[in-house]
Amino acid sequence: MLFHNVYFWLKLELTPAQRAEFRRGVETLTKIKSVEKISIGVPAGTTRRPVIDSSYDVALIVECKNVAAEAAYQVDPIHLAFVENNKKFWTRVQIYDSE
Repeated sequence: MLFHNVYFWLKLELTPAQRAEFRRGVETLTKIKSVEKISIGVPAGTTRRPVIDSSYDVALIVECKNVAAEAAYQVDPIHLAFVENNKKFWTRVQIYDSE
């Protein structure tokens, strides 16, 4: 399995409606056929420790069978539309891929 972990830092001035719109945009990614599973979350209320970075706003974990499936995800029209329609909402994106 390949885990494509994406962390979004959203613009501070976003309204609750804009944040909800962004969340709906992220949820469209579940329709991509090369994806096995998608999980969406926010920073957990775990004990704060120096090794934990909870400065992001939204986490997206995309599970794919392999590197080829993740590559297909990257060029899928749904993913491309998500980026184009939602990049206005974030200030930073950080990605960690693992297998």
